[in-house]
Amino acid sequence: MGEHAAGSATLKPVPPVPIEITRANAADVAIRWSDGHEAVYPALDLRRACCCAPCLERPAGDADETFGSDVHPLAIHAVGTYAIQFEWSDGHAAGVYSYEYLRGLCPCKECRRPS
Repeated sequence: MGEHAAGSATLKPVPPVPIEITRANAADVAIRWSDGHEAVYPALDLRRACCCAPCLERPAGDADETFGSDVHPLAIHAVGTYAIQFEWSDGHAAGVYSYEYLRGLCPCKECRRPS
């Protein structure tokens, strides 16, 4: 009793998760991640990156005409333990941004460096 099955389990690395999400200014979003990384996400970039079905079906370039440069989140909600959802000033609120997706959108120089 209390013995483990033969062999060893391989543990997957735990991906970073946001530990704090705040406003960086009147529009942009600041995220502090569990691995210590911190970044400011421009609101317009986040709105353009919405991956809900209606936004994905939008013709390329249409986003620039649809969103004003002043688009910003009115509210930010947790979705379970894996994502967040924004309520945008343009009335949109359908997109769910997984933590993995958000980290991939990080605009900082360190994350944008070619690997």
